[in-house]
Amino acid sequence: MSPAQPSQPPVSPLVRAALRVADLGRSRVFYGALGLTEVYFEGALDAEVAPALLGVHASARTRCAILKTPGQPNFGMVGLFQIDEPQPVARPGGSGGFQVGEAALVFYVADIDHALTTALLNGGARVSGPLHFVMPHRAQQEAMLRDPDGVLINLVERPPAESFGYDPVRIAR
Repeated sequence: MSPAQPSQPPVSPLVRAALRVADLGRSRVFYGALGLTEVYFEGALDAEVAPALLGVHASARTRCAILKTPGQPNFGMVGLFQIDEPQPVARPGGSGGFQVGEAALVFYVADIDHALTTALLNGGARVSGPLHFVMPHRAQQEAMLRDPDGVLINLVERPPAESFGYDPVRIAR
């Protein structure tokens, strides 16, 4: 009798966020300073369908680097995509707080002051915090900042290993 195979879920955990960046090198430095230093993939996206898939001009050239936390599973990664095209489509610049339709990248960090300072020294811009955020199920320090291209980032002071837990939050009523 063979052991029971775990059931396959219909969707994986979030594998990665894909970010379009203006300067791949600058963004690699920024996310590397946050601890995403292992390269999952790096190179040019030369496939003929790449521009159509990305919704950019057919002559666009795309270089990317997908970064992850060293020694960890292949999820929670950040893909950085620099697309050089004749006339890039302008997007409203990210500034201030959380906007409708905007995603924020959330990272657990062991030391929020160190992580925030490191991010700011590497091109980030503070939005808020660190602030003591009290919720029904926990209290923690949090800060919001923007990366060099305006992507919103939420730093949460929690043990990074907690992100590998399986138990959902339950609030006693």
